[in-house]
Amino acid sequence: MKPRRPETEKSSISIRKYLKPGDIGMVIHLHGVVYSEEQGWDETFDGYVAGPIARFATSRSERERIWIVEVEKAGEGRVVGSAAVVKASEEEAQLRWLLLAPEVRGLGLGRRLAEEAVEFSRSVGYPSIFLWTVRGLEAAESLYESLGFEETEEKTSEIWGGVVTEVRYDLKL
Repeated sequence: MKPRRPETEKSSISIRKYLKPGDIGMVIHLHGVVYSEEQGWDETFDGYVAGPIARFATSRSERERIWIVEVEKAGEGRVVGSAAVVKASEEEAQLRWLLLAPEVRGLGLGRRLAEEAVEFSRSVGYPSIFLWTVRGLEAAESLYESLGFEETEEKTSEIWGGVVTEVRYDLKL
Protein backbone atom coordinates (compact mmCIF):
# COMPACT_ATOMS: atom_id res chain seq x y z
CA MET A 1 0.00 0.00 0.00
CA LYS A 2 1.34 3.43 -0.96
CA PRO A 3 1.96 5.84 1.98
CA ARG A 4 -0.55 8.64 2.40
CA ARG A 5 0.83 12.04 1.48
CA PRO A 6 -0.02 15.11 3.51
CA GLU A 7 -2.75 17.07 1.76
CA THR A 8 -0.81 19.92 0.19
CA GLU A 9 -3.73 22.33 0.16
CA LYS A 10 -4.40 21.90 3.86
CA SER A 11 -0.87 21.29 5.17
CA SER A 12 2.67 22.40 4.50
CA ILE A 13 6.04 20.76 5.06
CA SER A 14 8.89 22.76 6.52
CA ILE A 15 12.43 22.03 7.68
CA ARG A 16 13.84 23.97 10.59
CA LYS A 17 17.34 24.00 12.05
CA TYR A 18 16.50 24.39 15.71
CA LEU A 19 14.74 22.45 18.44
CA LYS A 20 11.45 23.31 20.07
CA PRO A 21 10.24 21.77 23.33
CA GLY A 22 9.02 18.24 22.66
CA ASP A 23 11.07 17.71 19.47
CA ILE A 24 13.56 15.29 21.03
CA GLY A 25 10.75 13.10 22.33
CA MET A 26 9.04 13.18 18.94
CA VAL A 27 12.25 12.20 17.10
CA ILE A 28 12.73 9.26 19.49
CA HIS A 29 9.07 8.31 19.10
CA LEU A 30 9.23 8.49 15.30
CA HIS A 31 12.32 6.27 15.21
CA GLY A 32 10.77 3.74 17.58
CA VAL A 33 7.45 3.50 15.76
CA VAL A 34 8.81 3.49 12.20
CA TYR A 35 11.55 0.94 12.86
CA SER A 36 9.23 -1.26 14.89
CA GLU A 37 6.73 -1.35 12.02
CA GLU A 38 9.27 -1.64 9.20
CA GLN A 39 12.06 -3.71 10.77
CA GLY A 40 10.37 -5.42 13.72
CA TRP A 41 12.71 -3.82 16.26
CA ASP A 42 11.75 -3.63 19.93
CA GLU A 43 11.78 -0.89 22.55
CA THR A 44 15.53 -1.18 23.11
CA PHE A 45 15.99 0.75 19.88
CA ASP A 46 14.22 3.72 21.50
CA GLY A 47 16.93 3.71 24.18
CA TYR A 48 19.65 3.51 21.54
CA VAL A 49 18.28 6.69 19.95
CA ALA A 50 17.37 8.43 23.22
CA GLY A 51 20.78 8.47 24.91
CA PRO A 52 22.81 10.19 22.19
CA ILE A 53 20.04 12.56 21.13
CA ALA A 54 19.54 13.68 24.74
CA ARG A 55 23.27 14.44 24.99
CA PHE A 56 23.06 16.33 21.71
CA ALA A 57 20.14 18.44 22.96
CA THR A 58 21.96 19.47 26.12
CA SER A 59 25.49 20.06 24.86
CA ARG A 60 25.68 20.67 21.11
CA SER A 61 28.31 22.94 19.62
CA GLU A 62 28.50 25.27 16.61
CA ARG A 63 29.88 22.32 14.63
CA GLU A 64 26.65 20.37 15.18
CA ARG A 65 23.18 20.89 13.76
CA ILE A 66 19.77 19.25 13.64
CA TRP A 67 17.09 19.47 10.99
CA ILE A 68 13.48 18.86 11.99
CA VAL A 69 10.93 18.10 9.27
CA GLU A 70 7.47 19.22 10.26
CA VAL A 71 4.06 19.02 8.67
CA GLU A 72 1.83 21.89 9.69
CA LYS A 73 -1.88 21.51 9.40
CA ALA A 74 -4.52 23.78 10.91
CA GLY A 75 -1.86 25.66 12.88
CA GLU A 76 -0.37 22.56 14.50
CA GLY A 77 3.03 21.13 13.66
CA ARG A 78 3.84 17.42 13.69
CA VAL A 79 7.40 16.10 13.46
CA VAL A 80 7.68 13.74 10.47
CA GLY A 81 11.43 13.56 10.05
CA SER A 82 14.87 14.55 11.18
CA ALA A 83 18.58 14.49 10.50
CA ALA A 84 21.57 15.76 12.45
CA VAL A 85 25.29 16.27 12.23
CA VAL A 86 27.10 15.49 15.45
CA LYS A 87 30.77 15.84 16.31
CA ALA A 88 32.32 12.36 16.47
CA SER A 89 35.81 13.86 16.79
CA GLU A 90 37.62 17.01 15.71
CA GLU A 91 38.19 15.36 12.33
CA GLU A 92 34.89 13.49 11.80
CA ALA A 93 31.26 14.49 11.64
CA GLN A 94 28.57 11.86 12.00
CA LEU A 95 25.25 11.99 10.18
CA ARG A 96 22.61 10.70 12.60
CA TRP A 97 18.85 10.31 12.96
CA LEU A 98 18.06 10.68 9.26
CA LEU A 99 14.52 9.36 9.04
CA LEU A 100 11.28 10.34 7.36
CA ALA A 101 7.80 9.12 8.18
CA PRO A 102 6.39 7.00 5.33
CA GLU A 103 3.84 9.68 4.44
CA VAL A 104 6.56 12.18 3.40
CA ARG A 105 8.95 9.82 1.62
CA GLY A 106 9.48 10.22 -2.10
CA LEU A 107 9.33 14.02 -2.00
CA GLY A 108 13.10 14.59 -2.12
CA LEU A 109 13.31 15.47 1.56
CA GLY A 110 15.81 12.72 2.41
CA ARG A 111 18.17 13.89 -0.33
CA ARG A 112 17.78 17.50 0.77
CA LEU A 113 18.55 16.63 4.41
CA ALA A 114 21.58 14.53 3.48
CA GLU A 115 22.93 17.18 1.09
CA GLU A 116 22.48 19.91 3.70
CA ALA A 117 24.22 17.76 6.31
CA VAL A 118 27.20 17.17 4.01
CA GLU A 119 27.41 20.84 3.07
CA PHE A 120 27.13 21.93 6.71
CA SER A 121 29.90 19.50 7.71
CA ARG A 122 32.12 20.89 4.97
CA SER A 123 31.34 24.50 5.96
CA VAL A 124 32.38 23.98 9.60
CA GLY A 125 35.65 22.35 8.66
CA TYR A 126 35.21 18.61 9.05
CA PRO A 127 37.53 16.69 6.70
CA SER A 128 35.11 13.73 6.64
CA ILE A 129 31.64 12.56 7.58
CA PHE A 130 30.34 9.08 8.28
CA LEU A 131 27.09 7.37 9.13
CA TRP A 132 25.79 4.01 10.24
CA THR A 133 22.73 2.46 8.64
CA VAL A 134 21.42 -1.07 8.38
CA ARG A 135 21.60 -3.51 5.50
CA GLY A 136 18.40 -3.74 3.47
CA LEU A 137 17.39 -0.08 3.43
CA GLU A 138 17.87 0.17 -0.34
CA ALA A 139 16.63 3.74 -0.76
CA ALA A 140 18.98 4.97 1.96
CA GLU A 141 21.93 3.01 0.60
CA SER A 142 21.28 4.38 -2.89
CA LEU A 143 21.05 7.94 -1.56
CA TYR A 144 24.32 7.70 0.38
CA GLU A 145 26.18 6.18 -2.55
CA SER A 146 24.82 8.85 -4.93
CA LEU A 147 26.34 11.50 -2.65
CA GLY A 148 29.74 9.81 -2.77
CA PHE A 149 29.65 7.88 0.50
CA GLU A 150 31.49 4.57 0.38
CA GLU A 151 30.75 1.49 2.46
CA THR A 152 33.70 0.92 4.81
CA GLU A 153 32.54 -1.46 7.54
CA GLU A 154 29.86 -4.01 8.33
CA LYS A 155 28.93 -5.77 11.55
CA THR A 156 26.14 -8.17 12.45
CA SER A 157 24.79 -8.29 16.00
CA GLU A 158 21.82 -9.42 18.02
CA ILE A 159 20.32 -6.08 18.95
CA TRP A 160 16.95 -4.35 19.10
CA GLY A 161 15.12 -7.67 19.32
CA GLY A 162 16.64 -9.26 16.23
CA VAL A 163 19.74 -9.91 14.17
CA VAL A 164 20.81 -6.67 12.53
CA THR A 165 23.61 -5.97 10.05
CA GLU A 166 24.89 -2.44 10.52
CA VAL A 167 26.82 -0.77 7.71
CA ARG A 168 29.14 2.22 7.98
CA TYR A 169 29.52 4.69 5.11
CA ASP A 170 32.27 7.34 4.91
CA LEU A 171 32.72 10.42 2.77
CA LYS A 172 35.89 12.53 2.48
CA LEU A 173 35.00 16.20 2.34
